Amino acid sequence: MSVNPCDVLNERLGAMFECRPQKDYFRVRTPFWYPDGGVVDLFVKTDPQHFLVTDLGEALGWLKLQSMSGKRSPKQQKLLQDVCLTLGVQLYKGQLVIQGADPAELATAITRLGQAAVRVTDLWFTTRTRSVESVTDEVDDYLQEQHVEHDKAVKFAGRSGRAWTIDFQTRTTASSALVCVLASGSRPGARRVTEHVVAGWHDLTALRASTQGLRFISLFDDTTDVWGEEDFRLAESLSDIARWSRPDEFVASLKAA
Repeated sequence: MSVNPCDVLNERLGAMFECRPQKDYFRVRTPFWYPDGGVVDLFVKTDPQHFLVTDLGEALGWLKLQSMSGKRSPKQQKLLQDVCLTLGVQLYKGQLVIQGADPAELATAITRLGQAAVRVTDLWFTTRTRSVESVTDEVDDYLQEQHVEHDKAVKFAGRSGRAWTIDFQTRTTASSALVCVLASGSRPGARRVTEHVVAGWHDLTALRASTQGLRFISLFDDTTDVWGEEDFRLAESLSDIARWSRPDEFVASLKAA
């Protein structure tokens, strides 16, 4: 095929998608992110008739690394099939693939495959222990007891266009805050939780800049000894730190000006 995919993508998708030749493929850097903040890269290969778009196995490889066993659960397998069916993506030797795209379809294929990569890696959250849900419920109950006005599971769009679900948005007479609860049953899982939350805060920085008095708070469930000092430092770079072992201090910080 004589058509250069980079020319097609530059015309149809603009500067948010960067395309350049790389060995046997054209590499496309997308505005999509993996849960740990890594950028989703896709790869385009030409044949005499059509384009083939693939992630070269990066999404499923990322998901595999998050599991101690390296295997997908039956629930994850079912959800993976649902993602592929919904977005018209095939699984081929561990890769997410869209085959047979012509120039008019290439931009759409890139967008669909990027969305599929994000949704596949988000399946990691189905492996997290119920401790996250239980801690969030405890925080919800405590906020109600302390008469702190709040909403649960609030969604905001980041600069990348990705929607982030924030555990709580609180409002007091003095200030407003977005609160993410960080909970994990293991040290490896704790680091991934921290990286995901920090990626969300980074993507939402424009929201804090445009909303007077809005604060970001990372609430660590430190009742389990899984967090390292590097986790606190990482989250502290973009948010205020609170510890669930000190709920009175947490609520006091919400009410402070």
